[in-house]
Amino acid sequence: MIGGRLPRRLSFLFLALASLVVIAAGCGPSLPPSKPLSQLTPLEAQGYQVFATHCAECHNASSEKSLHGPGLQGLYKKKFLPSGAPANDDRVTDAIRNGRGLMPALGHTMDDAELKALLAYLHTL
Repeated sequence: MIGGRLPRRLSFLFLALASLVVIAAGCGPSLPPSKPLSQLTPLEAQGYQVFATHCAECHNASSEKSLHGPGLQGLYKKKFLPSGAPANDDRVTDAIRNGRGLMPALGHTMDDAELKALLAYLHTL
């Protein structure tokens, strides 16, 4: 009964491979938790509100996992942004103001003070 054994072996192989993928996904580098909301400065708290209004629909602040756009936890703790550009305020500001890829330009929806607050909040992630 070779026909009966082959599917069982393939099922076992698939199950073993899927298990390894799940285990490997949990072994990636962990990021320190972001700052609790109660510990945010007034500027960072304002940035949190800007994030909730303009960014949270597409970006995850508490994880690197993607929603519609990349997850932002640890954004400034890395050398590079998900786009490959250096992780610095100038590049993040440019992406927010002018958009990038599927991200719409938001420069017309927030003023400089809101952008400054948003950057301060993103640094806490």
